[in-house]
Amino acid sequence: MAKCKHVTPLVIVVVTLCLSTVTLVGTNEDNWPQWRGPNMTSVVADDPNLPDTWSTTENVEWKINVPGLGWSSPIVWNDTVFVTSVVSDNEYESPRPGLYLPESGVDRPPDLLPGNHRWMVYAVDLESGTIKWERVAHEGPTRSPRHPKNSFASATPVTDGERLYVLFGNLGVFTYDMSGNLLWSHQLEPRADKWGWGAGSSPSLLEDQLIILHDNEEESYIASLDVETGKENWHHVRDEVSAWSTPVVWRNVLRTEIITIGKKKVRSYDPSGKLLWYFSGRMTEVTVPTPIPDPQMVYVSSGYVADAHRPVYAIRPGASGDITLGPEERSNKFIAWYRPTVGSYNPSPIRYGKFYYTLLDGGFLTAHDAMTGEPAYGRQRIGRGATFTASPWAYNGKIFAMSEDGDTFVIEAGPQFKVLGQNSLDEMTLATPAIVGNSLIVRTASKLYRISDINAREE
Repeated sequence: MAKCKHVTPLVIVVVTLCLSTVTLVGTNEDNWPQWRGPNMTSVVADDPNLPDTWSTTENVEWKINVPGLGWSSPIVWNDTVFVTSVVSDNEYESPRPGLYLPESGVDRPPDLLPGNHRWMVYAVDLESGTIKWERVAHEGPTRSPRHPKNSFASATPVTDGERLYVLFGNLGVFTYDMSGNLLWSHQLEPRADKWGWGAGSSPSLLEDQLIILHDNEEESYIASLDVETGKENWHHVRDEVSAWSTPVVWRNVLRTEIITIGKKKVRSYDPSGKLLWYFSGRMTEVTVPTPIPDPQMVYVSSGYVADAHRPVYAIRPGASGDITLGPEERSNKFIAWYRPTVGSYNPSPIRYGKFYYTLLDGGFLTAHDAMTGEPAYGRQRIGRGATFTASPWAYNGKIFAMSEDGDTFVIEAGPQFKVLGQNSLDEMTLATPAIVGNSLIVRTASKLYRISDINAREE
């Protein structure tokens, strides 16, 4: 592994648009330590100072250019934003909105991308947008192919406030202290996925364990690494095929579980890696969405667009063994409800208030009662021609859905569908924003934004 060294830094293209001191609002989380936030739900407490409107200039505290390509989401700890990217010496096919296959098709993985690559980690000052430090985690050729809409930096980092854990799929884990000193690294053997689309699952933290899930065509596994040393605590081979879902730590009213979604089975493990329960046979050909945890329920789904069966299941705490539904069943003791055609392909769903919302890639939103699964409304078109990969987030009685074109649609939460507004950043984005204090941290194809309601702050 290459040692850390200096490369061309991020370039600040807009220095703070409002120079007055920013005070983060204590009613919301002051840290956003992982994919989809502290509880992996992308829901925060209501706060009138959070922004409802923005553009490339309106309500922009700062924006900076991010070199290279990466679709990992930003995370935040105290006064620092962390983001990853891979910088290549070569130009490649640019991603484009919508669902499509690489030119090589699905039966033959594309060749490895040529040229030298630098796997980058950036630490950005939350207040000013200036770069605190940057590190090259690894430099060299690629070890696996990827879909043009994927990147070699699609896994979102995670932090516990002492260490920053960065997973680059099919390459390794790189762990830094908060000043950017490399503490340890853990090399991962590259594993081929079915179509050469590349890795996408993000790591999760459970106390002193870093949880990694890698479902592929060679040897799927879930593993736990010690956060201080990087050594494996446990490693379990899974009877699974390629998938891109992130494992979720479910702290429910009875116990703590690790929930995983695969094509063959949905599984739960205890913190020691012991299998607690599973159900089988009813997920789609491609599984991407992250489970949605709640103290009373966990929601699992998959919705590959080519499959007629795109299920959502709501599971109660306390299950053990095989809880698979029978052929005609819609519920059992531990599966509270099941809907056969509600799942989304790429965006993870969201539970907000009384409702479970599904954002579909093709530009539709559905809402169901979170406890019963009964529909509040069926497919409602968000914006004509809009497509979605980033997952939705919610606050102040609103659902926010960011399209692949960088347009965020503001939607009224509740049993009636209504689009309240649209905010445009005029650039493709597949990454889900971070929410910290009174700000959004938004990543587009080339930029990182801090967006705040500047007028509310000045009042």
